[in-house]
Amino acid sequence: MPLTLLRNAEVYAPEPLGRCSVLVAGERMVWLGTDVPALPRELGVREVNLAGKRLLPGFVDCHAHVTGGGGEAGAHTRVPPVPVSRFTTGGVTTVVGLLGTDDVTRDTAALVATVNGLRNEGLSAYCYTGGYHVPPVTLTGTVRGDIALVDAVIAVGEIAISDHRSSQPTLDELLRLASEAHVGGLMSGKAGTLHLHVGDGPRGLHLVREALETSEIPARTFHPTHVNRRPALFEEACVLAARGCTIDLTAFPVAEGEEAIPAHEALVRYLDAGLPAGRVTMSSDAGGCLPAFDGEGRVTSFAIGAAGALAHTLQTLLCTGHTLERVLPAFTVNPARLLRLERKGRIAAGADADLVTLTDRGAMADVMAMGRWHVRNGRPVITGTFERTA
Repeated sequence: MPLTLLRNAEVYAPEPLGRCSVLVAGERMVWLGTDVPALPRELGVREVNLAGKRLLPGFVDCHAHVTGGGGEAGAHTRVPPVPVSRFTTGGVTTVVGLLGTDDVTRDTAALVATVNGLRNEGLSAYCYTGGYHVPPVTLTGTVRGDIALVDAVIAVGEIAISDHRSSQPTLDELLRLASEAHVGGLMSGKAGTLHLHVGDGPRGLHLVREALETSEIPARTFHPTHVNRRPALFEEACVLAARGCTIDLTAFPVAEGEEAIPAHEALVRYLDAGLPAGRVTMSSDAGGCLPAFDGEGRVTSFAIGAAGALAHTLQTLLCTGHTLERVLPAFTVNPARLLRLERKGRIAAGADADLVTLTDRGAMADVMAMGRWHVRNGRPVITGTFERTA
């Protein structure tokens, strides 16, 4: 079990702890403090002097198309899988994979296999069962069974609502899925959430409001994403956050004149409104196709979600004067808590050794995932199996 002592770090856990040192043993942090205990030379402790760099928990990206998304404009528009170093160079040490529009040529079995591959390459990886459509494609025959029996599967999603690509689920169908997810989570100790892709349709979050008003399912079960795609949708989502839901902001690029709210701006608006600080998460949509459609539903153009979007968003927040301790929870402890990943999202003894250091300008400098350095001085030192064959 290798021992690494990180000295002289300015620690944000995510709350500021000041100048500290952290002892890593294997995959875990085992000690955190200011007075370093005497460590026998025989232990072979490797010391790294961080010289005052800011040390943060690794990001928990709760929405990424690890198998690649897309396909809305033909088979040639299917996005390739996202290699491991794209995540780590962007500060992501834990990722949750999902399927989107194409849950036919890419199914839950392929998603679980891709997640297991990322795990083998050193990343903490999980996934949701299903995709945009109802009923979702599962491995065991039910959402509840997948969550309870398949190690990598922690929830269901991304089920699409208010979108022309969705299967137009009814309230009863949505409630049934939410119930399956909730009970599967209870049976397994996993997240058991219903991760909802919300399109730009006029119905917005109407189905979620109805679900809260007509059922006993806990509000935490519903986790709508892309809620910053329209100002009116964002306002709806903020109301749901006040009622107990956790909402997810997408760090997608926003062009000048576009209606969407940039993720950094949406997070500041949310926090400034005095809404529950623990009920907002930030995700990248990495590997996802970001299409534009004409009036007949045909793709006119598209971009691809970037795994480095979270790092870019955090750097933008820091460069515009926002404090790290205020904005960092949305990238770390908030998604970890919602997804019931108890050893993620924090710097503490007993937590997984998922750590990030920042440059003076707020860019990613070093990234450690499960006790192994993946990035040093902004460059990947561990790459995926097929990255090395390029």
